[in-house]
Amino acid sequence: MAFQIINSIISWFLKKRKHQIELFLKYPKDVQQELLLKLLNKAKNTQFGKERNFSSIKNHADFIKKVPIQKYETFAPFIEKCRKGEQNIFWPSDIKWFAKSSGTTNAKSKFIPVSDDALEYCHMKAGKDMLCLYINNNPKTQLFTGKGLRLGGSSEVYKDNGSYFGDLSAIIIENMPFWADFSSAPSQEVALMSDWETKMDAIIDETIEENITSLAGVPSWMLVLLNRVLERTGKANILEVWPNLEVYFHGGVNFNPYREQYKKIIPNKDFKYYEIYNASEGFFAIQDRNNSKELLLMLDYGIFYEFIPMHEYKGENSITIPISEVKKDTDYAIIITTNAGLWRYLIGDTVRFTSLEPYRIKITGRTKHFLNVFGEELNIENVEEALRLACEKTNAIILDYTVGPVFMEGKEKGGHEWMIEFKDKPKSLGYFTEVLDNALKSLNSDYEAKRYLNITLMPPKIHQAKEGLFYSWLKKNNKLGGQHKVPRLSNTRDFLEELLVLQNS
Repeated sequence: MAFQIINSIISWFLKKRKHQIELFLKYPKDVQQELLLKLLNKAKNTQFGKERNFSSIKNHADFIKKVPIQKYETFAPFIEKCRKGEQNIFWPSDIKWFAKSSGTTNAKSKFIPVSDDALEYCHMKAGKDMLCLYINNNPKTQLFTGKGLRLGGSSEVYKDNGSYFGDLSAIIIENMPFWADFSSAPSQEVALMSDWETKMDAIIDETIEENITSLAGVPSWMLVLLNRVLERTGKANILEVWPNLEVYFHGGVNFNPYREQYKKIIPNKDFKYYEIYNASEGFFAIQDRNNSKELLLMLDYGIFYEFIPMHEYKGENSITIPISEVKKDTDYAIIITTNAGLWRYLIGDTVRFTSLEPYRIKITGRTKHFLNVFGEELNIENVEEALRLACEKTNAIILDYTVGPVFMEGKEKGGHEWMIEFKDKPKSLGYFTEVLDNALKSLNSDYEAKRYLNITLMPPKIHQAKEGLFYSWLKKNNKLGGQHKVPRLSNTRDFLEELLVLQNS
């Protein structure tokens, strides 16, 4: 009875937010324009605000003239000053939290500022909205009669020069309100463990006898955990362990490769899947309808959006448009200005609008080549540098290559499968693979985390392509000459499977 009362009270509290959501649904352009001016006014006396003369900016046209598009590399010096204790650089309130995420060309890791404003009015607000939208769509939910199992990142929060850095999920857990912590599992102590092997066992120990009603986390990691739960319990499916489980909130990687596996271990046709779109830089969109593959762009989280049509993309020299000018079925790169002091920041993601009333999106990829099936976030720079190092150490020369995913199947773990055509082959393909793997770990902290103890990613599998394989594929597909190129990184196996057929023919 007590749990039913708690469920009713929390559900009522969260439902109230729906009226505010309806405001930006009705007046999206006004809400965004007002937000931009509010951000500029708040930061006008910061170092960055004075340099760019924020006080003189009256509209979006002024904004793009005064403030250039920023990549992490160009904004990093400001962030480093802030990390060392200097404040009022790009945001007026003190910033002590920094979300550590995977690297760029010049750094293994990025440190994204997370202000108190961003924590409260973006990340925390989004967590409540995620529940609000789900509850409004499912009025008979019993979500709060039990607990939500959260599976965050692998990092603890570390102190450095008076500031703190760690995985975004760890920062959020550190700052969660008491009621959210009360309704979540595992405990904060376990959730912040850094060793994944120990952490997995501890999570299972704490949750196996709990009434778990929801799941939240990255699909690849969550699948590993759920399979371990089945191994520990000997049960046939997860509903035999947690019979009241009703929804999985997921994000971080494309869910499609995992969908069928989840259906097998959670065999309930009424079970709900809700996708979210967030990053260290902010929380952007939430699935707002049952059984939908579209995400509602959240316009009142302290984030002002601009977009670059991908057919006109020129990196930092691109021309942007506000949300009022976007069209359906066009791929756009996203530029964000945030309440953590990121000004016209290019996050590297691309989206496509599926609806303009309201603004709903699908995530379509990255502005660069990218491989991110398991949350490893490998970009082309990581891969090219790792290959260079592997060739240097093994005296090999590469003509062409591609890499794609090996999807998790049942209890089998995922991985990366490579097809490489060598001009000069390494004496030992095993040693080449080892060097390549270690180089990728050194270049990308997210890949390193996924490869740790083979928990999610197994070692790379490399095929030596027969002579002329890639040329044969290009010829077969009428792609010889011109601007046609061999796809380097892919989140599907389509290209790799075509090559394997040619390889064995």
